[in-house]
Amino acid sequence: MPAQPLRVAHAPAKVNLLLAITAVRPDGYHELISLVAPVAHGDTLWLALDPGAPPGAADTLQCDTPGVPTDASNLVLKATAAYRASYPRLPRAHYILQKRIPHGAGLGGGSSDAVAALRLLNEVTGQRLSFGELVTLSARLGSDCPLFLHNAPLVMRGRGERIETLPENAITALRGRRLLLFKPAFGVVTVDAYNAMRATPGGAAYIPAAVIENRLDAWLTAPATAPLPLYNNMENPVFEKHPALPLLLGRLETEHSLRPRMSGSGSACYAFLPETASLPAITATIRETWGDSAFICETTLA
Repeated sequence: MPAQPLRVAHAPAKVNLLLAITAVRPDGYHELISLVAPVAHGDTLWLALDPGAPPGAADTLQCDTPGVPTDASNLVLKATAAYRASYPRLPRAHYILQKRIPHGAGLGGGSSDAVAALRLLNEVTGQRLSFGELVTLSARLGSDCPLFLHNAPLVMRGRGERIETLPENAITALRGRRLLLFKPAFGVVTVDAYNAMRATPGGAAYIPAAVIENRLDAWLTAPATAPLPLYNNMENPVFEKHPALPLLLGRLETEHSLRPRMSGSGSACYAFLPETASLPAITATIRETWGDSAFICETTLA
């Protein structure tokens, strides 16, 4: 058993309030612009180190959710290996992961878990790596990871590696807003969604960056009063393959006056909840359309 007591970290989910895929890059990846925000709902990760373990002993991960990989392919253990490359004296690590963010949802669960691991490792080693070093390290693990290190709404560009922090009035306008997360039983493979966009004739799935930057600038000029530029052009290719998604979003719009959107590459979606919203009625519509296995969670932007 680990010789050190357990340390704990919260690993929040995220939503892409705006996600614009603007072009294919020369390196084969996609260029994006995204307004991203963490939410209160998330996973919990515990860590204990075992200084008495023999050199080279494998790190371990336990998870309460069946189907979540607990071998070296998990981003928590990948983050640990990356941290150990910068701090070779790191003892064997033992993790316990309580999953609340559904898998294959586009809510950044794996990336958030990885960043939680980095935070815990830096805590138990006495802040061995600077914030900048953690950002650089996390970016190698996944394009969503730097968001969770900043732990605040921000704009991501490029492959997600170029980060712009928001002015305080824009953060204030977002934080605490009530929203509903919901996901069908099925997930979406991110690479499949990008490949579907790439296959669209004439690049019709993409949107010019200037169009999105103008929408973003209009909101940033008056974030307290201007409407949020909710947008996601990954929806069309994903909706073509998964018609259950637009079916429900259309019902929520017409029957409950919501403005639902898909988050990231899906399959999770979200909708802001006005004060007058009837959560039982909305939940009933989701269950009626997607069945009892649908994930539904009321939360707030963090």
